[in-house]
Amino acid sequence: MGRCLAIIIMGVSGAGKSTVGELLAAALCCPFYDADSYHSEENKEKMRSGVPLTDEDRMPWLTRLRDLLVDQLLKGTCVVLACSALCPKYRDILRSAGSQFTSHRLKNGMYNNLTTTVQAGDSSCSPIVFVHLKATAQLLATRLMAREKTGTHFMPAALLQSQIDSLEIGSSETDILETDASLAPATIVLNIQAQLPI
Repeated sequence: MGRCLAIIIMGVSGAGKSTVGELLAAALCCPFYDADSYHSEENKEKMRSGVPLTDEDRMPWLTRLRDLLVDQLLKGTCVVLACSALCPKYRDILRSAGSQFTSHRLKNGMYNNLTTTVQAGDSSCSPIVFVHLKATAQLLATRLMAREKTGTHFMPAALLQSQIDSLEIGSSETDILETDASLAPATIVLNIQAQLPI
């Protein structure tokens, strides 16, 4: 891959973010991180109890994820992160990793002839890319109920509707790619790779 990217696999719980993210990271030979692992125990307990998280609950979590992305980008490596990132304001916090990365490189004279373009805020130079795994409510509910039976995740099916209600994508968010989450994971990964700005 020619560009250093932070690729955020986003969507409602049950869309397959972790599965697809791991496969994509393997295909790109880069690190994979699951945002669920960065929730506080308090957040996890709230979700287990069927209580939706508030913005106040999410902000420290999103800040940790942003810092993680900055660290990885500054190492000069691509990175894949599975994260719900349901609202524009949450994605903006993750996008700020791109601003911090760009500022660091400009400060250290690492853009050469691209400096003017980056300073002008050309989104094509941002290292942050979102991939929305789109799925129907029925598919998501089926997956979450199956996962709940195995006890392998703290997110209960009861919170699905709150996640669907929270999902919002603005028409100006041109850094969000989309793919059909009902396809086989390997096919989804190929679809994503075909869309990445490399």
